[in-house]
Amino acid sequence: MSWDTLFSIANLYALICWVALAFLPRWPALLAAILYAGVGLLCLTYAVSLIGFMTGMLDAGGGAGGGDFSSIEGVRTLFASDAGITIGWVHYLAFDLFVGLWIARDADAKGFNRIIQVPVLFFTLMAGPLGLLIWLVIREKRAQAQGRWS
Repeated sequence: MSWDTLFSIANLYALICWVALAFLPRWPALLAAILYAGVGLLCLTYAVSLIGFMTGMLDAGGGAGGGDFSSIEGVRTLFASDAGITIGWVHYLAFDLFVGLWIARDADAKGFNRIIQVPVLFFTLMAGPLGLLIWLVIREKRAQAQGRWS
């Protein structure tokens, strides 16, 4: 499978999970599926791809390959290939979906309407830390009123 194909499949897969999270009823089975089949599969894809890329078992696909995490030049080298870009993107998809799942569960527990949740989830999908920051600000008053910080 090419890195371009993996990139496209991961994008579509994550988008399906996001749509389910935002618009379907939040049954425990659905939330578990998003966690394990959604986030978990993205994490597995990331791990296998990263290990294969870093060990040279998988072709870099249009770049020099190699690189490391110890310097900006090393990271630039990692992202200079189709493999590095795809692996990095799957990393973002997995973590953003995990954060979105946490936001949705937290919002439900605190009684926030989906009308509030969906834009926050959208910002989390599109710009992970921005969506998380928005959620942390929105939830603060209700979290304090409930007497819990989690």
